[in-house]
Amino acid sequence: MPIRRFGGHRSLVAYSRIPTPSYEYKKMNVSKSGYRVFSANSSTACTELAKKITERLGVELGKSLVYQESNGETRVDVKESVRGQDIFIIQTIPRDVNSAIMELLVMAYALKTSCAKNIIGVIPYFPYSKQCKMRKRGSIVCKLLAAMLAKAGLTHIITMDLHQKEIQGFFSFPVDNLRASPFLIQYIQEEVRQWTTAVIVPSWTSKNEFWNQCLFSFTQIPDYRNAIIVAKSPSAAKRAQSYAERLRLGLAVMHGEAHHSELDMVDGRQSPPFSPPPNRTTQGHTGLELPLMMAKEKPPITVVGDVGGRIAIIVDDIIDNVEDFVAAAETLKERGAYKIYIMATHGLLSADAPRLIEESAIDEVVVTNTVPHEVQKLQCPKIKTVDVSMILAEAIRRIHNGESMAYLFRNIAVDD
Repeated sequence: MPIRRFGGHRSLVAYSRIPTPSYEYKKMNVSKSGYRVFSANSSTACTELAKKITERLGVELGKSLVYQESNGETRVDVKESVRGQDIFIIQTIPRDVNSAIMELLVMAYALKTSCAKNIIGVIPYFPYSKQCKMRKRGSIVCKLLAAMLAKAGLTHIITMDLHQKEIQGFFSFPVDNLRASPFLIQYIQEEVRQWTTAVIVPSWTSKNEFWNQCLFSFTQIPDYRNAIIVAKSPSAAKRAQSYAERLRLGLAVMHGEAHHSELDMVDGRQSPPFSPPPNRTTQGHTGLELPLMMAKEKPPITVVGDVGGRIAIIVDDIIDNVEDFVAAAETLKERGAYKIYIMATHGLLSADAPRLIEESAIDEVVVTNTVPHEVQKLQCPKIKTVDVSMILAEAIRRIHNGESMAYLFRNIAVDD
C-alpha cells in the first residue's frame, strides 16, 4: 500500500518504482556536445597551421580526406561522426586560391549534410579581400565569396587582418577579425636590434687619417628606440600610426609616383554625358556640360619624416608583389636609413618575390604563418615567420565554450 503523508505546506507521496521501458527515447544533451577541428587542405604543406592549433587545444585533428580527382574535381570524405557538434574548418590559402576555396565549400557542405551543429571557418587570410570595391566594370568578388560560404553552410568565420574592415558587412553571419599586430610588435621589441659602433682612435691619428685607420667593432643591444615606423603610401599611414603610437616611435610617410594607392584607382564611373548622334533629334534634352575632373599627377617620390641614421620598419597587411617594397627600401637607403625591416601579416610572396627581396636593400621581411610560405623561405633567408596559432586556438576555445571574445580585442581601437 502506498504511504501518504500530509503537511501544512507539502505532500510526500511514495509509490513503488515502475521500471522504464527500454524502448523509450532519451533526450540528446546538445549543450554538452563536443567539437572537432578539420583541415580543408589537400596538400600537407598547408596543414602545418592546423596541426599547431590542435596541439595548443589538446585535441586531435579530425579525420578527413580531401583530394583532387583525375578530372580536377574536388572530393571530400569525412571519416568520423560530426552530428550535433561544433566543427571548425581550418583553411590556409596556398598559391592555388581557387582550389582552396572549392575545398572549403565542399567540406562545409559535407559537414552540413552530416548534421553538424555549427560550422565555423578558420580562414586566417581571406582570399579575394583586395577585390572588395568596384573597379571599372568588374565585380565585388569578396561579396560573392561571402554569399557562397553562407550558402555552403558556414555559420561563423574567424579571420585575421582583413584588407578592409568593412568586408565584415558582406556576411550574413558573425565574423571575428583578429589582429596580428600584437605578435609583430612583440617581434619588434625582442628582435629588432640597434647597431652601435665602438671606435678606437690612437692619440696620434689626425682628422684626415681617422676614417682610414679607425677600428670598428659592432655589437647588438636590445634597443628598438632608434627605429621609425614607415608607411610606404598615404593609404597605409593609419596602420603605421597605430604601430608608432604603441611602440612610442616616430612616423614617416612615403609619397610619390612610385607608389600607387588603391584609392587612386578609377572606379569606372567615367562614362561621358549623353549626347545624341548627329542624325537624331531629341526633344527636351540639350546635352550636359559637366566640369571635367583633372587627372592626378603625383609628385616625385618624397619621404615625410627623418629616417637618417634610423632603423626603418615598413608595416602593411599584405606583401605580395614586392616591387613597391623594394623601391621604398632603396629610397629609404638613399635618405640615410641603415637597416630596413618589412612587417606584414600575410606573406603571399608571389612570383619572383624571394629573389627580389634577396637582391634588394631590405634586411629582413617578417610575416606571420597565416599563409604557407616555406618554399619562399628556402629561396630567401631574409624571410622570417611569426607564429599566430596561439590566438587562433584561443578564439576556437572561446567560441565553443560560449565565452566572450573581448579579451582578444583588448586595447584595439576602431581604426586599428
